[in-house]
Amino acid sequence: MPRLDPGFKPEAELDVITIGRSSVDIYGQQIGARLEDTVSFARSVGGCPANIAIGTARLGLKSAIITGVGDEQMGSFIKEHLAREGVETKGIKTDPTRLTALVLLGVENDKTFPTIFYRENCADMSITEDDVSEDFIQSARAVLVTGTHFSKPNTEAAQKKAIRIAKSNGAKVIFDIDYRPNLWGLAGHRAGEERYIASDAVSNRLKPVLAECDLIVGTEEEVLIASGEADLLAALKAIRANSSATIVLKRGPMGCIVYDGAIPDDLEQGIVGQGFPIEVYNTLGAGDSFMSGFLRGWLKGEEHKTSATWANACGAFAVSRLLCSPEIPSFTELTYFLKHGSKEHALRKDADLNHVHWATTRIAGDIPLLMALAIDHRSQLVDVARELGVDEARIPAFKRLAVAAAARVAKGRPGYGMLIDERLGRDAFFDAMKQNFTWIGRPVELPGSKPLKFEFSQDIGSQLVAWPVEHCIKCLCFYHPDDPAALKAEQQEKLKGLFDAARKVGRELLVEIIAGKNGPLDDDTIARAMRELYDLGIKPDWWKLEPQASETAWAKIEAVIAEFDPFCRGIVLLGLEAPAAELEKAFAATLVAPSVKGFAVGRTIFADAARQWLGGKMDDEAAIADMAARFEGLTKAWLKTRGLN
Repeated sequence: MPRLDPGFKPEAELDVITIGRSSVDIYGQQIGARLEDTVSFARSVGGCPANIAIGTARLGLKSAIITGVGDEQMGSFIKEHLAREGVETKGIKTDPTRLTALVLLGVENDKTFPTIFYRENCADMSITEDDVSEDFIQSARAVLVTGTHFSKPNTEAAQKKAIRIAKSNGAKVIFDIDYRPNLWGLAGHRAGEERYIASDAVSNRLKPVLAECDLIVGTEEEVLIASGEADLLAALKAIRANSSATIVLKRGPMGCIVYDGAIPDDLEQGIVGQGFPIEVYNTLGAGDSFMSGFLRGWLKGEEHKTSATWANACGAFAVSRLLCSPEIPSFTELTYFLKHGSKEHALRKDADLNHVHWATTRIAGDIPLLMALAIDHRSQLVDVARELGVDEARIPAFKRLAVAAAARVAKGRPGYGMLIDERLGRDAFFDAMKQNFTWIGRPVELPGSKPLKFEFSQDIGSQLVAWPVEHCIKCLCFYHPDDPAALKAEQQEKLKGLFDAARKVGRELLVEIIAGKNGPLDDDTIARAMRELYDLGIKPDWWKLEPQASETAWAKIEAVIAEFDPFCRGIVLLGLEAPAAELEKAFAATLVAPSVKGFAVGRTIFADAARQWLGGKMDDEAAIADMAARFEGLTKAWLKTRGLN
């Protein structure tokens, strides 16, 4: 790693604090339609400073933001999402009297992006000097101010205070010109996508900022408005006359040029990074992704050419995908792309690149431990009810008791989860949502089906859209690598369709393979089955596997995962109603397999309580206590094998 520029502030708690807009962006999903004709939307965090805070965090910097949100669900969404992305949120003001800003956006074609800003008296424009803490600014190596927040006296004062504190403490000042005429009152509500309207009033507000800056970044239009000039060369020279800052000129598909020193008469003589000619799908958010990439290099002391290359690559990701901040790459993804490139002109169609993006930006973050109580059983519990001669309508109430038992053991701690079905466990599912479980999985398979079929409809994608985004799809498949070719092909096609649907709608997938009931189980069986599915391009987030008979079997499973998907979250063990003592031995046997992160066990925990409760021999509290004791016994046994007790 290159040595940092001596002019940078020494190591600090934060690399950068961004200041300014934060909003909820509502993106139309019908590409090519007018906004008037759009019927479904995707939601993400937006606003230049919020996007950059997320982008720099994904790229490995320690970022924070000063902004405002409303005291309502959209404000909570922004704060929670930023926190999940690793952004420090203590600089966010929650305003009890104003609403969170919203933006509606559409994609009519690759040049037309209708945009409506809902920003009248919004929370992020209400921040004042009082919301800028001196201690907070002092904790950062750089602050990033943005153009829109110089448009109002209160927000202008807040940014200028941050600049004063930063400069007096040796921190750098970054200026993202971020010019939106609509947000300066220069265009009507219908003209939200307008990028340039000349205005002496705007220029006069921005020009005094230039002298305070160490890095200035803008498009050609933004450079013109910041300088007050009508010609690009004159504009750059005017900025240079006022500021010694490094200037980065963004040029859309042509990348960027960096000027560090005198502005040459031939503007092409600046510092140019590598370009990435790709299909332009949506330009919204490209500048924020670009800035994130540049800051990853600039704040880490890289040469300007390297920073520009990283910026261009990050911008390429953004224009090839739909949303803003969700499309910014992780540093792992960026380095993968720079090393391997892409065979696709449209990056969003590159399966390998998309998998790296998905796996390194998962909404749930890292899950190194997973101990789940599985109560997604349907046919087994129906059989018990019929055997006992009791009404099957009682089963949903029993599943609620299982959730209570799991919650009693978990006590809100990380690493605990549940598997719950929708058909008999709908009420239990709502109960589980109120608990702080790390993980919730939901089955989609028709119980006992072979060949595999889905339970409610074979159009699985339309079902998954209605699921909470943090819920994991679980699919059990009775699959053996020695099954007849026609059966394997049918099941493989079903699993491939499920995987494609899961990725399309952004839900994690657990594939449960049970081979032992369908043929001999030797050291190669499960590894062969997994390899066959990986060969089809199926890369589950999780595998759920039966205990293996030998260390060799586990070693071969590990090797397959390492070969095909080093980003796989891991493996959880299933129970198959094995006695607790037998499962404890199986737990210990997985020590040779680092990919095994825990277990998802059901009947070993609930079978006895279900029979007694459904049969009227056990009350609610006794059933909860019995299941909790069994679940806790397994969790203690698992943690003991890992030295975590």
